[in-house]
Amino acid sequence: MSPYVFLIISISLFLGTSLTLFSNHWLMAWMGLEINTLAIIPMMTHPNHPRSTEAAIKYFLTQATASMVVMFAIIHNAWMTNQWTLIQMSNPTASILMTLALAMKLGLAPFHFWVPEVTQGIPLSSGMILLTWQKIAPTALLYQISPTLNMKVLISLAFLSTMLGGWGGLNQTHLRKILAYSSIAHMGWMAIIMLINPSLALLNLLIYIIATLTLFLMLNFVSVTKIKSLTSLWNKSAPMTMAILLTLLSLGGLPPLTGFMPKWLILQELVSNNNIIMATLMALSALLNLFFYMRIIYASTLTMFPTTNNSKIQWPFPQTKTINIIPTLTIISSLLLPLTPLLITLMY
Repeated sequence: MSPYVFLIISISLFLGTSLTLFSNHWLMAWMGLEINTLAIIPMMTHPNHPRSTEAAIKYFLTQATASMVVMFAIIHNAWMTNQWTLIQMSNPTASILMTLALAMKLGLAPFHFWVPEVTQGIPLSSGMILLTWQKIAPTALLYQISPTLNMKVLISLAFLSTMLGGWGGLNQTHLRKILAYSSIAHMGWMAIIMLINPSLALLNLLIYIIATLTLFLMLNFVSVTKIKSLTSLWNKSAPMTMAILLTLLSLGGLPPLTGFMPKWLILQELVSNNNIIMATLMALSALLNLFFYMRIIYASTLTMFPTTNNSKIQWPFPQTKTINIIPTLTIISSLLLPLTPLLITLMY
């Protein structure tokens, strides 16, 4: 891709998300979502391949459908309440329609079917943007209309997402599909707390984005897309296997890593709101995710690829890909748990 084209697409992506984040009018927010959708499609189809083209078409059709429902919800709300302001989503029907449309954009179950298929068909770099940056704009809209959300709808979406995100990833061998199902489950954790404590939902999204970004950058650095390929990673880059282990355990929510923080705070908030059954089910669903992360960890750090020769060290070719940001992101996605009291103080 030409550097000029890449620059224009990157600016458009940033502009689309910024427009949605800072707008006060529904039409401007909708325009931001549309710019966001259209800007990422050339990135998806960059190495011209039938699979990436198919993935881009699936993504476009899903996002176009979601945008149509968003527009319908906006017009219905304006018709009933005569309000175009973002925080005035006071009509219950419009609020439910908007929640379902944004759930489709985020890939929450039962609107999750496009996420694994699209992520699997595109390169790692595009998959990284799809599962991190593209979640920001719809989440910002959910955050702004959070007082008018329907709790029953949110609980249904969240529970289905965490369970199906866990079950779906169990039998996968492709890392991009596993990360897609991981994304579905994490979006479920975010949805469950959106009405009770929206700030906590944003914290969950931030930590998820940092951990997923770290993992994608590491996989892109070693050019690995399957679990099987990870078994020979130890003789390419031994420190990278350790970093992948820490990041995956953090994504799984194990203490004392950063990923434990949002899960702990969300469960605590659910229990304090007398929603103990839901808290128990969410905690149990996290074990499903942890299982398929453990499969990747087992392949990358606890097994040795069978070699027929005596030479186990790879020939040291000069590296062309940069890894400057990976150590910093690994530390952030693994070691921030002691800062929990500070974050709680900032949130409240």
